[in-house]
Amino acid sequence: MFIIGSYTVAVIFCLVTMLCWGSWANTQKLASQKWPFQLFYWDYVIGVFLFSLLMAFTMGSIGSEGRGFLSDISQANGDSMFSAFMGGVIFNFANILLVIAIDIAGLAVAFPVGIGLALVIGVLVNYIATPSGDPFLLFIGVALVVVAIIIDALIYRRIPSEGKNESIMKGLIFSILAGISMGFFYRFVAASMSLDFANPAAGKMTPYTALVIFSMGVFISNFLWNSINMYYPFSGEKTTYGAYFKIGKPRLHIVGILGGSIWGLGMLFNILAGEKASYAVSYGLGQGATMVSAAWGVFVWKEFRKARGKATVNMLTASMFLLFIVGLGLIILAKA
Repeated sequence: MFIIGSYTVAVIFCLVTMLCWGSWANTQKLASQKWPFQLFYWDYVIGVFLFSLLMAFTMGSIGSEGRGFLSDISQANGDSMFSAFMGGVIFNFANILLVIAIDIAGLAVAFPVGIGLALVIGVLVNYIATPSGDPFLLFIGVALVVVAIIIDALIYRRIPSEGKNESIMKGLIFSILAGISMGFFYRFVAASMSLDFANPAAGKMTPYTALVIFSMGVFISNFLWNSINMYYPFSGEKTTYGAYFKIGKPRLHIVGILGGSIWGLGMLFNILAGEKASYAVSYGLGQGATMVSAAWGVFVWKEFRKARGKATVNMLTASMFLLFIVGLGLIILAKA
């Protein structure tokens, strides 16, 4: 199977993760203009699962190092498979909360608050489990990200809500709940994998196999989490499974599957990077997606254009991006 050979390449892979995780939600913004985001989410989940299988039978089955996908999955023990599966279940719960937050508050708020919080929790959880790197630089970097999250929330509060103040709080609450949940899924996936990809331990899985089992957890749990979201929506209109087949056009399905594939590519690159970079650093860098998604929201979707006090908003926005960049830089240096 293909594995990473150096820390430099691992950082590059983490940066690709950042771009993927920060950009996939644009497909939700596009598709949700045509049909309910709950139905888009089914295509997204299918995309994650199909992409994991494609990678398992290609990158995960070539080369002389490690174990090929079929031989790896046949020897994986129950604890490892259950851990990766539960990672998928937890992730899916958190991600549905995130897409609800995006639908309510937009990319420029849901991602910096939700995923920024997930970054903080995820780095702490993964560092405690497998300490690696300079903790001073790592946690200073995380602290700067926290300040950037707070600034983003302050900008959001400056957007007129047309008398619906509850929508402001609702968007922030769902973003926070998504971030708290999202901060814990990665540790389950990391725990299912061998720490040595070239010579994987017996019973543990390689990243490609772990991604497949993780994706199964996402897909199967979607029948619970997304069904609740469809029939008892927290945002948007109620929809049904019949509507998925009745109003879904091929182009809409392709957009959703593309979104899932983009996220899946980011996840694969991130866990591949974990061996050389440490899971705390790789997860922290990957969740720099907050900066990418905020850029999409601010500069492409113009989500802050109605905020009161243009000069103040511009200053706060610039400060937010600067803190994110410096914080991510310190996270990189913590391992280097």
